[in-house]
Amino acid sequence: MPFSTLYSTTTLAQAPDAAPSKPIVPTLPHSPSEDNSDSSTDDIIKILRKAKSFNVLIRLLKTTQLINQISSQLITIKSGGLTIFAPDDGSFSQLKVGFLNSLADNQKIELLQFHILPTYVSSSNFDSLSNPVRTLAGDNPTRLQLNVTAYGNNVNISTGVVNATVTGIVYSDKVLAIYHVDKVLLPLDFFKPKPPAPAPSPAIEPKADNDNSSTDGLGTSKDSAGACSLTSTQGTTLVSLGVALVAMVIISS
Repeated sequence: MPFSTLYSTTTLAQAPDAAPSKPIVPTLPHSPSEDNSDSSTDDIIKILRKAKSFNVLIRLLKTTQLINQISSQLITIKSGGLTIFAPDDGSFSQLKVGFLNSLADNQKIELLQFHILPTYVSSSNFDSLSNPVRTLAGDNPTRLQLNVTAYGNNVNISTGVVNATVTGIVYSDKVLAIYHVDKVLLPLDFFKPKPPAPAPSPAIEPKADNDNSSTDGLGTSKDSAGACSLTSTQGTTLVSLGVALVAMVIISS
């Protein structure tokens, strides 16, 4: 067979590439300091320190003691794993001045839990998540909604307050995944008005001291009765004296 014929046949036999039927699995960049060979899934602080630029996140995990809970969970977990969205120090610097200090201790814990999924999600499985995604903070769709959208090389996260992007992989194995995000994930729970507290019961006015009034009335009655009795007694005595005097006069006569 001539070379030209072979070339022509081979060229015609090639089929065109089929268009993708669903979003392309994102290919996220790895952290330059990532080294899974000597990292331990039960030492998240060590991983974050090695990756650098996560000092604020490390401090929050320690001061709230949430690090103890999630580290213990990783040690004892049988399946499922954890996924952590890690904002760097630059992300925290974008927050309003004094925002973190204004949060109560339970709110700081909720903020951190909102960055953690109770399952392991590999970088190739973001497009399989069902929104809203459940976090350790809960799954209340009106106050704790977390929506993850993956398309092409982009993984976006929306909370109803901020829109963040996953910018790279800090650490990943079959149990733990830590992803670098460019913003702190703020839940709606911090910004929606809380249900009003029940109105306090109206103050009950002290009852009028009827006993005293009654006593006064009775006292007055008693006094009046006593006066009348005294008057009556005095009148009777005078009459008696008068009768006695009359009798004496008659006898004297």
